[in-house]
Amino acid sequence: MRVCEAMRAGLFIALIAAAWLGGQVQDSLAQKPPPASPSDSTKASPRKEATPRKETGRSADPYTVGFVTGTPQCTEFAIAQDIATTLATGQETGPHGEVALRVLPIVGNDGIRNVLDVLTLAGADVAIAPVVLVDRLRETRTFGDISDRLTYIAPLHIEEFHLLARPEIGSLAELAGKRVNLGDDGSASAILGREVFNRLGVKISESNLGPEAALDGLRKGDLSAALLVSGKPVSFLTQISQFDGIRLLPIPYSKELLQQDYLPSTLRHQDYPNIIAAEASVDTIAIKSALLAYNWPIGNERYRLLDLFVQTLFTRFPEFLGDGHHPKWREVNLAALLPGWRRFRPAERWLQQQSGGEAALRKAFGRFLERKPTASPPDREELFRDFLRWRERNPAK
Repeated sequence: MRVCEAMRAGLFIALIAAAWLGGQVQDSLAQKPPPASPSDSTKASPRKEATPRKETGRSADPYTVGFVTGTPQCTEFAIAQDIATTLATGQETGPHGEVALRVLPIVGNDGIRNVLDVLTLAGADVAIAPVVLVDRLRETRTFGDISDRLTYIAPLHIEEFHLLARPEIGSLAELAGKRVNLGDDGSASAILGREVFNRLGVKISESNLGPEAALDGLRKGDLSAALLVSGKPVSFLTQISQFDGIRLLPIPYSKELLQQDYLPSTLRHQDYPNIIAAEASVDTIAIKSALLAYNWPIGNERYRLLDLFVQTLFTRFPEFLGDGHHPKWREVNLAALLPGWRRFRPAERWLQQQSGGEAALRKAFGRFLERKPTASPPDREELFRDFLRWRERNPAK
């Protein structure tokens, strides 16, 4: 009997210890600080953690690139799907239908979770993440020194701040003291949205719901506003009808308060014809995003797989500029630099090999366009992209 009682007591103590430890881990990963006043630091400062380790104990699929992205409602997930479906076509298959390269989208939160997954999960090779957030993680050493553990493949598009508000809210200042949803805790929307409200001096009551629950809360009046940070146009926002009365609220761009980390942007009727009137526009702010990768050692099988992924993606990049893909692809410049970060070596090598050839193409194309003096600079760039797409489809010509 005493033995049984001792075992029960030991088990009870172990359960309490496990519950306490779980709470500590959850608190450690949570990024939501106590309510901040406008006078608090304007920088988001994720809590410093122990340096995470990459999983290597289990074998990841040697033919599948794990692509961490945002939630299914966001544009970044659509970008990953574009890559997965496009690269899946045009490959030779093996005797059992297998292909040399597959891309598997992994649902993240477009925030800290995306970076942490690439740093730790054996099957997570690349991720889309906001540049400002990754820079912060490096500066604060939240996960230790990530400068040598992360590398970039290419900068991508910008992600706009979409601030949805009920009809009775006329300005950002009117949200003071109101319940505003900033998205899942730890997401880019929550971390950076919290920062922006603090910088602009608007103290809100923060909520952390997913997109579907937030939209429902707006319709019912449980929320006064909801923030979604994602590249326009976000297909999820087509669920909003003009009869809901929900509108996009302007976010004023302040050079003094926001210039260091944010960009001015505009949402237009053609982006969201269901909630922005014809000829109208809504000023907002935006952040840059990038395609990041785990810095696998040279010779590692994941390094070789990532090399194949980059060669395939870059070579077939013109295909993503067509109408069948998200418009954000047209903002992407593969050769653009990401200051302070090192590019994945195969990506850098591919760009160097192509630079001479593209320069020659542009020179010849310029001579051709001299016959068309009426073409404006935007027209010239679009014509050149059409020319590159045509060459990709007709390599022998």
